[in-house]
Amino acid sequence: MIAITGAAGFIGSALAHYLNEQFYNDLVLVDDFSRADKGRNLAGLKFTALVPRDEFSRWLDANHRLVQFVFHLGARTDTAEFNKDVFDRLNLNYSKMVWARCVQYGLPLVYASSAATYGMGEYGYRDDHAIVPLLKPLNPYGESKNEFDKWALSQKETPYFWAGFKFFNVYGPNEYHKGRMASVVFHAFRQIRDTGKMKLFRSHREDIRDGEQKRDFVYVRDVVRVLFYYMHHRKDSGIYNLGTGNARSFLDLARNVFRAMGKEEVIEFIDTPADIRDKYQYFTEADISKLRKAGYADAFFSLEEGIFDYVTRFLMPDKCYGE
Repeated sequence: MIAITGAAGFIGSALAHYLNEQFYNDLVLVDDFSRADKGRNLAGLKFTALVPRDEFSRWLDANHRLVQFVFHLGARTDTAEFNKDVFDRLNLNYSKMVWARCVQYGLPLVYASSAATYGMGEYGYRDDHAIVPLLKPLNPYGESKNEFDKWALSQKETPYFWAGFKFFNVYGPNEYHKGRMASVVFHAFRQIRDTGKMKLFRSHREDIRDGEQKRDFVYVRDVVRVLFYYMHHRKDSGIYNLGTGNARSFLDLARNVFRAMGKEEVIEFIDTPADIRDKYQYFTEADISKLRKAGYADAFFSLEEGIFDYVTRFLMPDKCYGE
């Protein structure tokens, strides 16, 4: 059995569908299944059991002998949520529980960290364990992820193999339920479809032109391939960046969405809201040299390829992964 927490969410459901494509059907899907809006993400999946999030610890106690691998991808990901207690419960303490069970029962573990841990990038975007204690995330979500990374690195007892992946700006099918936390690609598609144009934040730095703010946008189909690789790799434990290693501008992104939709390009610039302007990131780019050194050699989708695939295969026909 392969256990996946957050299995009804964006990356978790994409991973479950990818595992089915690779003929892994003995899956244990863990999530808060009370959210009907995520139901489409589970459509068509082959699996063995659905386990409510709050029952997973007891389920593992009773069934750990049947489990071969744990993907802990479930988390509260809302960067606009500022109730620290929510993140302590769902991100930090729940992750500690999963880690402890994996140690106790000898289970390999992959968990989701986040590029949000890097804050304004004062220390760069290297997945160097030495800088983890120095990082200054910009919100409670990023803080919760960094706190768990720090905690994991301080543990004397660890799963025999573990890896934490700092996801950069992931986009792709099965994110429709995420609301304002969905990717810029998703929002660009909706905005262009509904209004015929795309609004981007104006640059408030003299050295960067409007629309030239850059992010490392990574397609979810690449993300799940990396996770699948590490399910078999099971060595070189540690924290890894998971991005393309190639930052691209929001202008590039918008133009590619227009192109994939077959629409004429109409882009407007608006001021970045004053309340987030001083914390707005103008550049993120994953250093993926550690990932490459560990043996992951596959090429990543380019932004052009990823957006075209996402828009034409999923967004325009209104389909989820597996539909």
